[in-house]
Amino acid sequence: MDGNGRWAKKQGMARIFGHRNALTAVRESVIAASEIGAEAITLYAFSTENWKRPKLEVDALMTLLTKSLKKEVPDFMKNGVKVNAIGKLNDLPDNAQQTLKEVIKTTENNSKIILTFALSYGSREEITSCIKKIAEKVENKELSINEINDCQIQQHLYTHNLPDVDLMIRTSGEQRLSNYLLWQMAYAELYFTDVLWPDFRREDLYKAVETYQNRERRFGKTSEQLDGEHEQVT
Repeated sequence: MDGNGRWAKKQGMARIFGHRNALTAVRESVIAASEIGAEAITLYAFSTENWKRPKLEVDALMTLLTKSLKKEVPDFMKNGVKVNAIGKLNDLPDNAQQTLKEVIKTTENNSKIILTFALSYGSREEITSCIKKIAEKVENKELSINEINDCQIQQHLYTHNLPDVDLMIRTSGEQRLSNYLLWQMAYAELYFTDVLWPDFRREDLYKAVETYQNRERRFGKTSEQLDGEHEQVT
């Protein structure tokens, strides 16, 4: 969700106003994803690197997170949204952690779509943490080296309860991954748009999904192999 600061600057306002005005984009994207039948949507809300930003902005973001989560609970319940979170959540302020736990608990039985917030998240940190957990199991003889495979790694990632990423959308014109879900996006389709995140609406999400639907996902195979498989299915 990129471009909040630039959006605010264009309006002649402080960066935090960009973050506040991004809530409509979050709401519309979640509802749109749910309506088209997406199983899950994950929002990169705050990275491990974002802690380096000015304290005033970080504090304002944490306050905004807490207030927004509480405010959105009725809509989460109405729309069947199950809230989830990944990242170094213990780094968050106590009130943010508590609110997050309460919202996750309240929405745990919702089943239409999983909304995951990546908070204090960094993919390299996640993978490092995963390696440490697996190494500890090997050291304690709970796991042998020969048992380590893709499945084992997946089970030790923050996203162990989520599907791999099919489509990654980045707003604001930037074209990089920024340490985000690097393992999970191994075969993801990437979509970049110049739209700044506060201006992102459901029509923009539909456009990204339409582009995704028109791509050929081969997963290492040839087009001819895929055509053969399609013929067998039909």
